[in-house]
Amino acid sequence: MWGTTPTIPAATVRAVNRLTARWAHATATAPATTGAPGAVAPATPELDAPTGTVLSAAGLWPLLGFLADGAAGAARAELEEALGLRAEEAAGAARGLLAALSAIPGSTAAVGLWARHDLKVREEWRTGLPETAFGRLGGDGPEADQRRLDAWAAKHTDGLIPTMPVTVREDTELVLAVAQALRTRWIRPFDAGRMSPETGPWAGRELVGLHRRTSLLDRVGVAEAPFGPLTVLRVLGNTGVDVHLLLGPEEADGGAVLSAGIELLSGVRKAVPGDLLPLGTPGPGLRVGLRLSETREPRLRVSTSPFSLTSDHDLLDRARLLGLTAACVPDPAPFPGVSEEALVVEGAQQTAVARFHARGFEAGSVSAMAAAGCGIPDRWYRVRSIELDIDRPFGFLAVHRTSRLVLSAGWVAEPVPYDENDVVDLYDEDEDWDA
Repeated sequence: MWGTTPTIPAATVRAVNRLTARWAHATATAPATTGAPGAVAPATPELDAPTGTVLSAAGLWPLLGFLADGAAGAARAELEEALGLRAEEAAGAARGLLAALSAIPGSTAAVGLWARHDLKVREEWRTGLPETAFGRLGGDGPEADQRRLDAWAAKHTDGLIPTMPVTVREDTELVLAVAQALRTRWIRPFDAGRMSPETGPWAGRELVGLHRRTSLLDRVGVAEAPFGPLTVLRVLGNTGVDVHLLLGPEEADGGAVLSAGIELLSGVRKAVPGDLLPLGTPGPGLRVGLRLSETREPRLRVSTSPFSLTSDHDLLDRARLLGLTAACVPDPAPFPGVSEEALVVEGAQQTAVARFHARGFEAGSVSAMAAAGCGIPDRWYRVRSIELDIDRPFGFLAVHRTSRLVLSAGWVAEPVPYDENDVVDLYDEDEDWDA
């Protein structure tokens, strides 16, 4: 039913998954420290949402690659470290990744570039980008520019991200953005119903649950991690994209759980499949035993929680990790390969969404960087950014099955309360998906 599965170079997969692991671990375990001089802490920390957080390094990595291609000096070296790739290879690898993302069934990816009408963008850098919706800023004022960029974000995420994460200002000279979206249906859908946990942070609550049974015991496995056993459930989609649900011990650090899940994809860790697990409770949430049955088929019964997450990430709060510290400093100019005029990053944001329900999964992200012209300031300020650290009962990874590239990652911190009148509306609303 689908076309040829795209091939993604192993080096690109390793580099993107490395960035996913580092970013997810930092986001899930510790408050952000502002690595960019002059960066301002967001009014609302990115982990403030009670339901959890979601991010996409696969959507951000190409943007960093294109920036590296036009960077010099410390900015270039920092971006190389974040990318896990040399700058001279970055643009080509970014183009290849975007082409592969677009070739995955149910997935789209796009690049947008906008420059102020009088800004001279270097042609050799611009031609290193894929076919882009290149446009000019400043003709009708920042409000009109913002509307055009918002429309681009909505179009290229099929409405999942209705607005561009960065704001166009009077002094904005250039905006570079990458949009990514994916949708997949489960090969076998879940039944939506009720779930009543007896232990843990959700104990004693009536919640929406997703349930199903299968005879394929290898869909679940247990791996040993530094914090103890990690239970992994693979939910297969019909587009070659699967979602891995990760459950560690209740006291396990959330970032460590996500990192261990990504290590499983690279083979650093191995999971023992369900049919080889010992009797008893070999992993979090698992019970393995023997039962009477009318057939020879084994049985795996799964209950899990649906989720719908939206997160806004100020990338400059993770400037050092993401290779953007020197990109914010005007002396020396960090991007001589982008424009003849000196540019400095004034804002970098990502908005990401993820929805897991009875029939399938959808996720999207828009990563965007806005640059302004720069002189040399009299002084810089380093401010501290503080985030709220919240519990996360389980994490998730959306994974391209053949390459093992992580397309989306996140945590589910709060379940959906059960309301019998809302269950069908919430989880059968996507009947018109083109699966």
